[in-house]
Amino acid sequence: MQKIINYFKDSYKELNEKVSWPTWQQLQQSTMIVLGATLVITLVVLVMDFLLGGALKFIYNLIF
Repeated sequence: MQKIINYFKDSYKELNEKVSWPTWQQLQQSTMIVLGATLVITLVVLVMDFLLGGALKFIYNLIF
């Protein structure tokens, strides 16, 4: 049981003393970067889906 208690104490100590937490401004900037990248990737996938879907419909109409 002492090993478990020591584990939690050490984990708590590491989180408070050794981990460098971002400032509020850094967190906001990182969040905006992630949101922007997500929107760009979503748009790229949407365009690819639209183009490939149209190409496949064209090919199917030629065959059938």
